[in-house]
Amino acid sequence: MDLAVMQYSVDKIRADFPILKQMIRKYPLVYFDNGATTQKPVKVIEAVDRYYLTINSNIHRGVHYLSNEATDAFEQARKRVATFINAPESREVIFTKGTTESINLVANSLAGFLLKEGDEVMVTEMEHHANIVPWQMVCERVGAKLKVVPISDSGELLVESLDSLLTERVKIIAFAHVSNVLGTINPVQEICAKAHERGILTLVDGAQGIAHQTVDVQSLGCDFYVFSGHKMYAPMGTGVLWGKASLLESMPPYQGGGEMIDKVSFTGTTYNVIPYKFEAGTPDVGGVIGLMAAIDYLTEIDFGSALEYEEGVMHYAYESLKQIEGLRFIGDAKRRTGVISFILNGAHPYDVGSILDHQGIAVRTGHHCAQPLMDRFAIPGTVRASFSIYNTREEVDKLVAGLKVAANMLL
Repeated sequence: MDLAVMQYSVDKIRADFPILKQMIRKYPLVYFDNGATTQKPVKVIEAVDRYYLTINSNIHRGVHYLSNEATDAFEQARKRVATFINAPESREVIFTKGTTESINLVANSLAGFLLKEGDEVMVTEMEHHANIVPWQMVCERVGAKLKVVPISDSGELLVESLDSLLTERVKIIAFAHVSNVLGTINPVQEICAKAHERGILTLVDGAQGIAHQTVDVQSLGCDFYVFSGHKMYAPMGTGVLWGKASLLESMPPYQGGGEMIDKVSFTGTTYNVIPYKFEAGTPDVGGVIGLMAAIDYLTEIDFGSALEYEEGVMHYAYESLKQIEGLRFIGDAKRRTGVISFILNGAHPYDVGSILDHQGIAVRTGHHCAQPLMDRFAIPGTVRASFSIYNTREEVDKLVAGLKVAANMLL
């Protein structure tokens, strides 16, 4: 193990997250619902507080001190995001409310100039609804067709099927970096290369990838990468769309209003340059400043070492859960991260989750906004344990003990 990982102090990290100290139903909180949202370190909370306490103001349109300070902080956050994901230019970073809005922005904008009747949009069988429904909507609007890349029983994309599926009709393929249910890490570079050989655009849903991988958009080779702040220790209501400048410049705006205009008259409107063309209205300035603080925090603690530590905890959990009689994993990809989904044979996931909750253990249950994937495995839902840099092996032991309680009660 790397020396930096050996020196990683999870106790010190946990001290940065006050919410982890509380008791739930007389039990210490065990939080394994990080795939839904991560907790926030004090650094992030204080950054948001400081904005509202000291420089709260609208950005870009004011000449007074507060507006200038808020604008500077907002644009500094854009640069910080660009560095974090190794974007070539900060103007390629668009701030949104989250992954869902980012995908809707791309889908609706592309529908305005790229997609037409008879074209095809490709997604995969493991996608979150946020990377299915927007594409369905634009396909219905323009008369295009949605195609689906199948997965194996182990939860891995059948990448070889792309050779026949990526026809001249396909205009874009949108797929997850990491599955929010299976934890599968998809071969982004290989998929993007296959698509680009045929002139097909690529969008990567990084909602789960951004917190469990070091992301380099240039190395990945995608055209768009989207993610949410709240899954990487930043405030809710913040997100990012990164796109290649040449594409963003050619795409029409998604929403109209303030900030995205150049000049408005009743006879016509001209639009602002990127990124502002896609940032209509007043943004969540405090949230974006919180996102910058989250990136600073991850940098300060050595994000790479934190990820290696997290992987060790998840591997320990996987090996420990294997020992529970009647537990069946959903998805067993060779490359995986972040989440472990399973069912206890004969028990409804909701019942299992409720019993765990009464022991202070937070997991996610249900279809996880991936109903087509549940249909693929012929199950109503799963129990999902999702991991973070502040989880411990002792918490995994509590999860295992809690599941044994549930099994005794339900099976």
